Formats: sequence, structure tokens, C-alpha cells
Amino acid sequence: MSVTTRLFAWGALALAGALLAGCATEPPPAPARVTLLPEAGRQTAVVVKAGEQSLRLDQPYQSAVAVPGQPLQREQSSAEAVKARYPSLIALKPVAEKRFVLSFVSGTSRLTPESEAQLPQVLQEAQARKGGEIIIVGHTDTTGDAAANDRISLQRAQAIRDLLIARGFKPELIEAVGRGERELLVPTADNVDEPRNRRAELIVR
Repeated sequence: MSVTTRLFAWGALALAGALLAGCATEPPPAPARVTLLPEAGRQTAVVVKAGEQSLRLDQPYQSAVAVPGQPLQREQSSAEAVKARYPSLIALKPVAEKRFVLSFVSGTSRLTPESEAQLPQVLQEAQARKGGEIIIVGHTDTTGDAAANDRISLQRAQAIRDLLIARGFKPELIEAVGRGERELLVPTADNVDEPRNRRAELIVR
């Protein structure tokens, strides 16, 4: 299961055994259930395997139900039904991640003044979360060669990391990575100067 996919594996509660003719009977085997919860802003999916069987869940609140001796079954539920069945577990659901997009001056790892002004909000959001962490993903436009763009995208991510650390955020809670020109926000041909692609995405979670 991936990091961005949030799942709860549910174990059905054991039922009290009924007493018949003064003797306790064993309850039937309880089914195991995996339910796919939605994630804001993105589509998620998971493949559930049980022995030689597999079942893909790709809709919010779909469940895979495994009963010993029976094929895997797919069930479609709803937010209300899942909340009613597992209220205490739903209450533990983590806070949704928050994303920020910051822009750079062309050909540099220097933030535009407007983007630098967003850093206090990023810090406030991260510090408000218990164990909050920040992932910084640097990007470029398509000007220059791919190897150079890989370097500058990482430099951009690291530059923001340094700025946040200088403002008091814990270094061990910040990860900086570069994606070069691989994930363009605005698709363009090669060697196109597109300011919206010169960015860093900050994921606070």
C-alpha cells in the first residue's frame, strides 16, 4: 500500500456465543474487511490479496470482504455507513495534507517576493500539526537540458528547506527532492519559458 493511499483494515468484532441447551456454541468465523477511504484532491486505489485471489478497490468506501473458505467479495458502502460502523477509528483519521505552490525567478533558486511571503503560512500550518512534516518538490520549465533542470529543481527545493530551517523548523522533518521538468504544471514543448512550471510544491502533513 502506498504512502498517499490511506486505508483502514477492519476486523469484525467477535460476537458473543449463544447458549443452546445449556452449551456454548462457537461463533462463525468473522470476515476480514479492507475499506478504501477517499483522499482530498486525488484518486486512490488499492489491490487486496487473499491467497491466490486479488481484488482492486478504486472507488471511495469500497470494501474487500474476506470470509474463510469463500471468494473475496467487493462491497460498496458510503461515508455515513462507514462512520456508523467504525466511529472510533474514523475519529483517528489523520488531518488532510495541505499543499502550497511557490514560484521562482527564472534560472535561479530564488523565490519570487510573493512566494517568499507565503513561508510564514507554511510554517504555521506545519507547526499546528502533531508531528507535522514538510515535503518540498522542486520543478523547472523546459528551458535548458534535462540534467541541468534536475540539478536546479533540487537546488530550489533545498533553498526553501534552508529558509524554513532558518525560521526554526526542525531539519529532520523536512525532505527536499527535485523532479526537473518531468511533471510540468503547464504542458509545453521543449525550451519554453513558462513561469508556472518554475515552482516548488510544498506538502504539509
